[in-house]
Amino acid sequence: MTTTELPWHMRGHYAPVPDEISATDLPVEGSIPPELCGRYFRNGPNPLPGEVSPHWFVGHGMLHGIRLKDGKAEWYRNRWVKTKALEGQDSINRETGEVDYTVSLANTHVLPHAGRIMALVESSFPTLVTPELDTIGPFDFDGRLKTAMTAHPKIDPVTGDMHFFGYGFMPPFLTYHRLNAKGELVLSNEIEVPGPTMMHDFAITDRHAIFLDLPITFQMRLLERGMPYGWDPSYGARLGVMPLDKPGEVTWFDVDPCYVFHVGNAHTDDQGRIVLDAARYAPDDVIAMWESDTGPAAEDGPAKEAGPAAAAAATGTARFYRWILDPASGKVEETQLADRSVEFPTVDDTRVGRRARYRYAVAEDPGNRSAIVKYDDELGTVTAHELGTEVVGGEAVFVPSSAPDRAEDDGWLLTLTTRRDGAGAQLLILDATNVAAKPVAAITLPRRVPAGFHGSWIDDSEI
Repeated sequence: MTTTELPWHMRGHYAPVPDEISATDLPVEGSIPPELCGRYFRNGPNPLPGEVSPHWFVGHGMLHGIRLKDGKAEWYRNRWVKTKALEGQDSINRETGEVDYTVSLANTHVLPHAGRIMALVESSFPTLVTPELDTIGPFDFDGRLKTAMTAHPKIDPVTGDMHFFGYGFMPPFLTYHRLNAKGELVLSNEIEVPGPTMMHDFAITDRHAIFLDLPITFQMRLLERGMPYGWDPSYGARLGVMPLDKPGEVTWFDVDPCYVFHVGNAHTDDQGRIVLDAARYAPDDVIAMWESDTGPAAEDGPAKEAGPAAAAAATGTARFYRWILDPASGKVEETQLADRSVEFPTVDDTRVGRRARYRYAVAEDPGNRSAIVKYDDELGTVTAHELGTEVVGGEAVFVPSSAPDRAEDDGWLLTLTTRRDGAGAQLLILDATNVAAKPVAAITLPRRVPAGFHGSWIDDSEI
């Protein structure tokens, strides 16, 4: 197969790298803040040499890590997560339909909690890795976890509890879980939903969990296309609010059809309403985006179900939206917050589930103009660090400064950027108080890093 015959997710800045390397004493332009002592890890799909993955979401997980200490970039290394899937094992028994959650792609996120570092994908158990990116193996919280684990758990910054869920294509379709601050699984509770919805993310406040029950569902006819989930307008769209002290008791709010891969944050306002911010795809946009991933639609596929105008009207991009859910009245308010297309929204981790003034995201506009953007909820403004058309930005991870009584945006944004021509990659460190300014530091990596998914800053104090 020639390069031009490969699917889009295996070409250009998405193309996988063929091997694992290590490098030390990385070149730095500017100055790395001495406070940044730790590791930036990022996860993403990277098929083995010779493999052609049928979908961007199903390549084997590869971690990329940069170690910062004492104002220096000590090392870079990349490692495949050594999973059973990498060894060729299948997670599904084709005769019984039974799922083996120890078989994982581990390709979506990597984050620390309770002294562990977990590589995550939403279809399996977490895979533990070391601070040097070596694989320890699958972990089921001492046998207590019986479902898959989302790649987007939420850690309460006050209690240290980790809230997460697992979904599946067979009952139970959705289960809520909670870890305590010690990393012990202390609660699992089924949440009733109508069918096998694909729930990629969710949110918490200081007193609620918010579930996104939206119309992308498991469809057996799509299995051969690599990603057996597709748009289903008959499923409906709703958001569920569950009090954390009443697990399983969910109040559902119908919303306009849409899809959300990633939430920005949520909080409970002074009136007891739940405020949820997220990157929202309108129906035509999610179909355009989804079909670009899964290939041309079948004659009876999702694009046809959406109507003939979908392809012409769609941009395939998400917009930053807000829902305000009022449990007292049952009413929903829905508002678009900004015009620019965004994905991978993030927030200061110390503000998760609480009112936050700032959100950060990746923007990519028509003409391939990429940027890291900062949304100011108080002023309603968007500030951008423009990257141009030849550089693609990755998710921006906020790292707070250690200043006493710091302002909410006093800190840095770390983003891994990749050139479209495959020439190389950099870790940019931006001043979060002045996102538009020149990077505080730009660390040049020894190789191209494929565009990927999510990452974390892991401070030395966490491991």
